[in-house]
Amino acid sequence: MQIYIVRHGETLWNVQKRLQGRTDIELNDNGRFLAKKTAEALKSVPFTVCFSSPLKRAKETAGILLADRHVPVREDERLIEISFGEMEGLVNDGSGRGMLKNYQDFFKAPGRYVPPPGGEALSSLCRRTEQFLTDITGRAELEQETVLVATHGAAMRALLNSLREYSPNDFWGKGVPKNCAVAVLESHGGEVRICKEDEAAASL
Repeated sequence: MQIYIVRHGETLWNVQKRLQGRTDIELNDNGRFLAKKTAEALKSVPFTVCFSSPLKRAKETAGILLADRHVPVREDERLIEISFGEMEGLVNDGSGRGMLKNYQDFFKAPGRYVPPPGGEALSSLCRRTEQFLTDITGRAELEQETVLVATHGAAMRALLNSLREYSPNDFWGKGVPKNCAVAVLESHGGEVRICKEDEAAASL
């Protein structure tokens, strides 16, 4: 099995540096442009099934990547972005004031990040994304398939982290995956490895 994991394209809230989390924001024009560039780079990849976060920005990205291919798209709640609860919609100005102090920890010291009211802990995100990956790589009917996964920045990093040793403060590794960044995994006989990570369309 080959698995291509793609972060969604850009949204207006990405540009405005608003905390999106599970707020259902669609792609902007540049987000659709990025998704089309990525689709062109992946046009020869023989996708046979797609799993997507149920949020619009991920589903729209998946639709653009698949274009006119007759590939089923299955929504999976385990791929949804982490929830920022009461912080969603706030602008991250980097000041670390008030409620946004927790958000600064989310990136700079994720090991001590405390979710705001209504938010999700990083441990919960890691647990559900790992369950998703274990689930699909364990399905005999998918063993020979090429799978597309459309998800979000934190969820994508959590999926990849499930395949390696890391400390909580190293959650982000090289940083947040850029919009439409691509990772490629291979799974054979229960063994899963990362072949590519954080690739842009131009380098695929």
